[in-house]
Amino acid sequence: MTLTENLPAAAIEAALAHGPNGTEVNSRVPFHMTDWLHVPTERYYSREFFELEKQKLWTHVWQMAAREEEIPQAGDFVEYEIVGQSLLIVRQTDGSVKALHNACRHRATELGKGCGRFPGNQIVCPFHGWRWRTDGSISHVFGREGFDAATVNPDDIRLREAKCETWGGHVWVNLDLSAPPLREALFPAADILERNGVQRMKAKWWKEAIINCNWKLAQEAFFEGWHVKQTHPQLYTYVDEPDSETNLQNTEYTPFVNGHGRFQSGDAREGYGGKPDFLQAARLNWQGQDAMTLERDITVFESVAGGMDTRDPAYTKKAIDALFDFWKGAGVPAPDRTPEVLRMWGGDIHLFPNYLMLPMYANSLAYRVRPYNDDPDWCRFEVWSLTTYPEGHDNGRLEIAGTFDKDDADHWGLIPRQDFANLERMQRGIKNQSLTHTTLSELWEVTISNMHQELDRRLAVEY
Repeated sequence: MTLTENLPAAAIEAALAHGPNGTEVNSRVPFHMTDWLHVPTERYYSREFFELEKQKLWTHVWQMAAREEEIPQAGDFVEYEIVGQSLLIVRQTDGSVKALHNACRHRATELGKGCGRFPGNQIVCPFHGWRWRTDGSISHVFGREGFDAATVNPDDIRLREAKCETWGGHVWVNLDLSAPPLREALFPAADILERNGVQRMKAKWWKEAIINCNWKLAQEAFFEGWHVKQTHPQLYTYVDEPDSETNLQNTEYTPFVNGHGRFQSGDAREGYGGKPDFLQAARLNWQGQDAMTLERDITVFESVAGGMDTRDPAYTKKAIDALFDFWKGAGVPAPDRTPEVLRMWGGDIHLFPNYLMLPMYANSLAYRVRPYNDDPDWCRFEVWSLTTYPEGHDNGRLEIAGTFDKDDADHWGLIPRQDFANLERMQRGIKNQSLTHTTLSELWEVTISNMHQELDRRLAVEY
């Protein structure tokens, strides 16, 4: 199927998940999903399962490798590493981006580390001085006279490429040269996020933590908003029905094809009752993580509060009206004011396999979770605060602020620290001998199951 950008909402909503797999898939995957509501615990720590992911998932799936702001100028590069495979994401002289395998064709030396710039658009091996242009073609073989001519054929010694495409301000890579196009793989998640203007957003900050938790278990914590009342009690600003066991705001969960998932606000239901304090919740969100809701948003909301009851829906409408007015006056490109966009504010889109975006207003929180150090028990958890700046604004080249301990209150707000606190406890608990599986809610956790069903389909493929 050929996919076009900005499909009608009805077409997106029709892209529902396939559901549980049959024996053709399950027979090929150890610790496979046997049904929709139970996840075998071994999937989170088994070396056998982890090795299968290395072989069948990470080398054949599209994954977010970089923000475009990391490589603004020709010759800029950033390294992307996944399960021991290193790629150099390099900005080309024509503005395009390539992903080059990070290994010298002579003696395998890594050609770049971290991030930087290749002077003169030349990649130089630090061992013997071989040089390549940033498009991967060989420009100089030091000591060529010492080699048999057949061994230094330019086509044979050019740097190998991975597939590389850009979307939404991100660079995406796939080590499988026969993989389908990016937009086909990201359907329908990319279409939903484009409606929220993520393609216009840039990073406000970026940092990471190294966490003793399997990459899947870590990201699943953010596939649902059901945990807010217990994990983030300060954000639960409803004042009516305080003993309710679920968030009074109706939330709708949708599993999509390709393993993607979404949660967003649903239609109000009679009997839910309660009114959240819009302004107080916004302040706590900003103070707790400086993402999704930013200080400039709070300034706008406070400016129109006056003596209004900030739990009143009339105040909420007035605050949102003021926000759109502010964007127009400040030259900030605004998302469309449609029901599809507004329902996503405060929601979540999971882009299979390991990237999440949580759009709110003209901002977004983003997470990338990767295996760390060839160990199924550890992950590298990266966090971005994204926002839409006035047209013409330039933040300069994006660099990661650092790697910080999950409990570091100087570098992580209260909200991520509350979330991080659960992750290592889950990884320890998942190995408890009393457990053979986790049990999922049919209402709240359906996108977790969908991710695992898609993962099994990927692991069952014969390449």
